[in-house]
Formats: sequence, structure tokens, C-alpha cells
Amino acid sequence: MAQFPTSSDYAHTTDSKVSVNCERKDHQLSANTQFWHNLKYVISASSGFQRWQLECNAKLQSLRLDQQVQMYLRETLETLA
Repeated sequence: MAQFPTSSDYAHTTDSKVSVNCERKDHQLSANTQFWHNLKYVISASSGFQRWQLECNAKLQSLRLDQQVQMYLRETLETLA
């Protein structure tokens, strides 16, 4: 999941270091966002996810795809635990 910079990411730095750090964090955020986007669609194409969607149809109708994938992953991990 995407990680957002916190104030501690910028503590004890000069202005030039903050600028470089911001660019690095933006690139990391962009890469994380793209990774999540790709992962979300791979998971949603899986037979397990599609079967789960059929079982939970009523409670999923108002949710976005990423909310559905997060719910599916959470329930799957709880089942495995």
C-alpha cells in the first residue's frame, strides 16, 4: 500500500535535502501507486476474488474496486490466521 511522507521524513534536513527527499518520496509514491493499481487488477481477475464477489454481492455493490480488493485481502488473511 502507498506510504505517505510524514514530518519525520523531513526532520533535521537542509532545504536542498528536503527538495531531494521530496522528489524521492514522490517517485516512491508514484511507484507504490502503480504497483497497487496493477496488483488490484491482477487480484480482481483471479477466480478466488470473483467467487468471493458472487458470495458477497449485496454488500459489495456500493464499494469501489480497491475497497473490494482490500476487503477480500483482509477476509482472506483472517481466514488463514
